[in-house]
Amino acid sequence: MSFQRLPWALWRAQILAILRLELKKTFFTRRGAWIYFLAFAPVVLYAFHSFVKLKNGVHGDLGEDSHIFAAVFQFFFLRLAVFFGCVGIFGNLFRGEVLEKSLHYYFLAPLRREVLVVGKFLSGLLAATVIFCSSALLQFIALYCYFSSNTIQEFLFHEHGLAQLVAYVGVTLLACIGYGSVFLAAGLLFRNPLIPTVVVLVWEAVNGFLPALLQKISVIFYLKSACPVAIPEAINVDKNSLLTFLAVNPSPAAPATAILGLLVLCLIILALSSLQVRRMQIDYGTE
Repeated sequence: MSFQRLPWALWRAQILAILRLELKKTFFTRRGAWIYFLAFAPVVLYAFHSFVKLKNGVHGDLGEDSHIFAAVFQFFFLRLAVFFGCVGIFGNLFRGEVLEKSLHYYFLAPLRREVLVVGKFLSGLLAATVIFCSSALLQFIALYCYFSSNTIQEFLFHEHGLAQLVAYVGVTLLACIGYGSVFLAAGLLFRNPLIPTVVVLVWEAVNGFLPALLQKISVIFYLKSACPVAIPEAINVDKNSLLTFLAVNPSPAAPATAILGLLVLCLIILALSSLQVRRMQIDYGTE
C-alpha cells in the first residue's frame, strides 16, 4: 500500500511547491496591477453610489439596487473584469515562462508535466478566486451599506439576500474556473494571446444566437444559468434588443447542471492541455 500511495504523496508535494512559487509571481507583480483595477472598480462605484445616497438622505429601494447589481454583475463583472482578468492571470502561466526563458527549469525537474499543469492551474485559480470573489463580496457590501441595519437584516435573512450573495460569489468562482482553464490552454497553443482572446470574446458574445448544442460549448452559458437574478427582470429591455441576447439563455440549464457542465468542460480542457504540454518542445530562439 505504501508504494501505491507514494506517487500521490509526491504529486501533492510537487503541486504545493509549484503553488508557492507561482503565487509570488501572480500576486506580487506590477504587470498585474490592471487586474486589480478591473476587479475592484465596481466596488469604488458602488461605494460612491452609497455615499451620495447617504449624503442626500435618500431612502433606497432594495429591489432596484438588486436589479442594478445583477445587471452590472453580468454585463461588466463577468464579461469584462473576470474575463480579461483570467486572460492576464492564466494566459501567462506558461506563456510568461517562455517569454522569460525560464520554463526549461520546470521541464528539467523530475516532475510529471501533467502535475505541472495542475499546479499552475491551481495557483492561477487561487489568485483569481481571492481577487474576484473578494471583489464580488465587497461590491455587495458597498451597494447596500447605506441601508439601515434592520433593513439589511430583513433583506439578508428573510428576502433571500444572503442566498443571492452566496450565489454571486459561487458564480464568480465558476467564472474563474471556466475562463481560467480556457486561457491556460490558449497560452499553451498560441504565441499571440490577442488571437484566442478575441475569438473567445466573440464566441461568448454571440452565445445567445447559437443553436442550443453549441451554446453549451461556452462558459457564459453556464454562468448565466447559475446567476440568481435574471436580467430581463433586472432591466427593462425590449424583446428584440441585443441586450436580450447577451443576457438571456433561451434554454437555461438548472443551476446544478450548470455547475456540473462547467466543471466537466474545465476538466476536458485541462486534460487536452496536459496532452499539449507532454508534446511541448522549448525553442526560445523562435520567440
